[in-house]
Amino acid sequence: MEDKLNSKNCAICGHRSHSIFCNSSGENINEINDGKVTSEYKKGQFLFYEGAHPHGLFCISNGKVKLSQMGDEGKETIVRLAKSGDVIGYKALLGGNRYTASAIALEDSIICFIPKETFFNVLKKDPDLSFSLLSLLSSELHNAENKIVQLAQKPVRERLAEALLFLRETYGLEEDGSTLDVQLTREEIANIVGTATESTIRLLSEFKKDGIIDMVGKKIKVIDKDKLVKTANISY
Repeated sequence: MEDKLNSKNCAICGHRSHSIFCNSSGENINEINDGKVTSEYKKGQFLFYEGAHPHGLFCISNGKVKLSQMGDEGKETIVRLAKSGDVIGYKALLGGNRYTASAIALEDSIICFIPKETFFNVLKKDPDLSFSLLSLLSSELHNAENKIVQLAQKPVRERLAEALLFLRETYGLEEDGSTLDVQLTREEIANIVGTATESTIRLLSEFKKDGIIDMVGKKIKVIDKDKLVKTANISY
């Protein structure tokens, strides 16, 4: 594992092309690479905790991570799902605030940590990185606004269908071309949708009965994407 971690060079990272560092110069990438620390996180392990102070930026080299907030009664709400190439913890870092959510590995993952001083030093002299961050922040704000509208206006059935499409778009499919390439518990899916676990289980069973999806354990296979899009009531 040590050799695998040490081989994660930012300049030749396979996920750099769709990360915020895609247009950064070789000099700046080398500075990031020299300053970062790469670690393995096991499934269920926390990268950082809600309420903690940020000391740097996390970049997912390989793996999947969820960002979740805990309500007053201990109920989890998943506010974001991240994949290889994504950065997390940047909003708290840029604003000098505490983390508003915890980051937890959904599977065994390799994560690069870029110290605050290194990241800010590169950010000051890299306009492409600054623009990429602005675009990312704008996209996050847009998604947050859409989430508020969905929770206020859309029925749970439509929200669940849209969540499955979102998982499909975010993590892609396994080699069979239909199974979602992520395994979430029914409770985690419910926490994405914003509903009770029991409702999620019932609706997933209805989707299966309607020939929209199939389920094997935690795995969900999209059988009829067109029906799923129609159920979500969105333009896709």
